[in-house]
Amino acid sequence: MANKVPFKKNDTFTGTVEDITSQGQGVVKLDHYPFFIEGAITGEVVKFKAMKVGKTYGFGRLLEIIEESPERVEMTDAIGRQIGTMTLQHMSYDAQLAYKEQQVKSAYERIGHFEDAEIRPVLGMENPWEYRNKAQIPVREINGQLETGFFRRNSHDLVPVENFFIQHKEIDEAILIVRDILRRFHVPAYNEKNHTGIIRHVVVRRGHYSGQVMVTLVTNKRKMPNEEIIVDAIAEEVPNIASIVQNVQTKRTNVILGRQSLVLWGQPYIEDSMLGLTFRISSKSFYQVNTPQAEVLYKTAIDAADLQGNETVLDAYSGIGTIGLSLAQHAKQVYGMDIVDEAVEMAKQNAKLNGIKNAAFEVGSAEEWLPKWNEAGIKFDVIVVDPPRKGLDQVFVDAVIEQQPEKIVYVSCNPATQARDARLFADAGYDLQFVQPVDLFGQTTHVEAVALFTKA
Repeated sequence: MANKVPFKKNDTFTGTVEDITSQGQGVVKLDHYPFFIEGAITGEVVKFKAMKVGKTYGFGRLLEIIEESPERVEMTDAIGRQIGTMTLQHMSYDAQLAYKEQQVKSAYERIGHFEDAEIRPVLGMENPWEYRNKAQIPVREINGQLETGFFRRNSHDLVPVENFFIQHKEIDEAILIVRDILRRFHVPAYNEKNHTGIIRHVVVRRGHYSGQVMVTLVTNKRKMPNEEIIVDAIAEEVPNIASIVQNVQTKRTNVILGRQSLVLWGQPYIEDSMLGLTFRISSKSFYQVNTPQAEVLYKTAIDAADLQGNETVLDAYSGIGTIGLSLAQHAKQVYGMDIVDEAVEMAKQNAKLNGIKNAAFEVGSAEEWLPKWNEAGIKFDVIVVDPPRKGLDQVFVDAVIEQQPEKIVYVSCNPATQARDARLFADAGYDLQFVQPVDLFGQTTHVEAVALFTKA
């Protein structure tokens, strides 16, 4: 088998699903050769067609479920699987939570090499539908008409979508209103191949509690035909609109937002609340897309920190201050930093807005600022980190270890990199107390987690 794979493309096979990957694909092994099959659940006996056969693994397309799992439910929207927005919608929500708990356990065992880590059951949401407060929707021309939707998985072929099911209904409605206005005034959609056209994306944010809506038009050029008329129409027709922004992205890139943002109407931000605090959120601000579950996530982190009111706390990757300002209510002093200057400015505004005076925010990377604070003799009792998916930089980890804080609270959107970094802290003399997964992304494979480390 090392020399020749005994399977051919387009052949049909039957097998039992043994596991589900971190991408949500069922795993069927035939003579120890794994096939990855989307839409299959552990324990099911399935018939599938080999779509790709490599030297060490292959991909199959599910044809028939011969023995069905009791956890299988009817899919809400087949398009959601094609575009990759709802890859677990064929599983009951309880099964999704169990799957996510196992993903965290697996990461800590395989990557972090923790044999007996306390991985707690996932904190799920009351309603795993219509929870997203933000949508970034590509715009393309299909059959001569401007369309909004999402790209088919592993491609840039736009699939028109009118109901995403995991976004708040008002966001879906706002996207369709903007789409129809753009059609009405014959605004050309972006052509990725030729780098022509005007509208690349429509981004809609909605405050979960406030209901305020921001529409951002991402354009390929600064000048947009009929700009004033289009803006007036959006302002008039989109319910609860508070802000209309143009973001200019002229580069050939998959990065959605460019550097330049212009307020076309209303405020440069919307407001919403989290854990009793009010936050201003700009078009570029990072803000968790599931507000109620973000409150669960942040409360978990605050409870893990167990602040008594006399601690100095570091909030690394502070964004607009959602975690740091919540921590400041329980600490002596909070320091935060972020590489996005606009986010830091928003954090300062949010501190003032909420009357919080014991939080300071700086522009720069955590890797840059923590060594500076070390040199200045600032001693952190608790360090809270919430890095991007790539996890922590080694320079930052070394600086944290040099600080020797009593506690490290690690909030993560990627259990794999969190487990990797957890091993670094454990090897440096920190005890992993527990890992608490929190589900912010129902119907998807993604899961957040809070890990608590204490100095041994």
